Amino acid sequence: MKMMSYWLDTSTPFAAAAPGGPEGVADVAVIGAGFTGLSAALALAKKGAKVVVLEADRVAGAASGRNGGMCNNGFAQDYLTLSTQLGRERANMLYRAFDAGVDKVESIVTEEGIDCHFGRVGKLKLAAKPEHYEKIARSQELLAREVDPQTRMVQLAEMRDEIGSDRYFGGMLYEKSANMHMGKYGQGLAEAAARHGATIYEHNPLIRMRRTASQVHELTTPHGTVRANQVLLATGTSAAGPLGWFRRRIVPVGAFIIATEPLSTAQLDRLTPRRRNTVDTRNFVNYFRTSPDNRILFGGRARFSGRTDAASDAKSGVILRRSLLDVFPELADTRIDYCWGGMVDMTRDRLPRAGEQSGVFYSMGYSGHGTHMATYMGAIMAEVLDGRADLNPWRDFDWPAIPGHFGKPWFLPIVGAYYRFQDLVK
Repeated sequence: MKMMSYWLDTSTPFAAAAPGGPEGVADVAVIGAGFTGLSAALALAKKGAKVVVLEADRVAGAASGRNGGMCNNGFAQDYLTLSTQLGRERANMLYRAFDAGVDKVESIVTEEGIDCHFGRVGKLKLAAKPEHYEKIARSQELLAREVDPQTRMVQLAEMRDEIGSDRYFGGMLYEKSANMHMGKYGQGLAEAAARHGATIYEHNPLIRMRRTASQVHELTTPHGTVRANQVLLATGTSAAGPLGWFRRRIVPVGAFIIATEPLSTAQLDRLTPRRRNTVDTRNFVNYFRTSPDNRILFGGRARFSGRTDAASDAKSGVILRRSLLDVFPELADTRIDYCWGGMVDMTRDRLPRAGEQSGVFYSMGYSGHGTHMATYMGAIMAEVLDGRADLNPWRDFDWPAIPGHFGKPWFLPIVGAYYRFQDLVK
């Protein structure tokens, strides 16, 4: 079993990174070469801007290359609940932004010729308990009427057409959702940005950032310094750099994934005949999809942990394998080939944030919906930097610090215990 991301292990590393470190002057410096930073760099370079991207590690090597491989429209939260909290009009505006994110990924893949197995397979949200089905059915009825008629309920009697398991009690189908090979998409996005003129520096973590008297930003890495007129922060939960204001507002939560050995087409036809993206309704959520080479990738929270390393990933892998067998008992003798973890940058309300803070633009906090929203917001922030702040769907959202949180999520075990209790009683 490899303790590394399947996506990164089965994609060709980015080969067009600039040597050494940054120097000179740029129109825009982008901090982070994940989907947000790369999408922004691509859009800005196509506008003719001189763009420099600073990446602490490798292109798409953090959350963008370590996720569950889904490109799902719709909210992580219940639509009915969120529309009540935010108001119907605002909730619908945000829902359309999530839809636009999936469309944006598809358009970039098509326009730039990125070979990453993109496909609109749909997402199935599975009811872990009978009462969960009734809740999501109420939400789907309102959702279909208000903003997304391409959703429908899958009743218990229909479940065998969708999943070869008796573990669930029906579900809700989002037909617009897609998936793809995240590693190949990340590398392809970087190659597209570089092809259009962006300069990407890997292994150049930001260690110092200051604004000069002339309002130019000076950004320093261990290997050089660049001066930029504008800065876009696209780092999510990065532990590198002078970013304390943002760390107080984001909670990094570990997400963990295992991948089986390749399965036969006949076996996959029994277990997941339509090859959907699949998530369940628990707080300790499980999700799964198939890979281009016929594996089942099975992920979830497993443990509420603020770290991902080999030991932590392995502990979570044991838990995930038990959950996998709970859903698909026939995989008891199936080998697990990959096990890895990644950090999800969660905001308090699980909604992204984007805007400007002390002269630095930012977009982050995707809370588990980063693939498409990061891509979309990268392109949107390119417009915001060009003077179109009105295009930012998160422009009117305040973002207070999380009380008692100063960067290290000491409270995660408490939160985990609470959610585990909620899964038992609700």
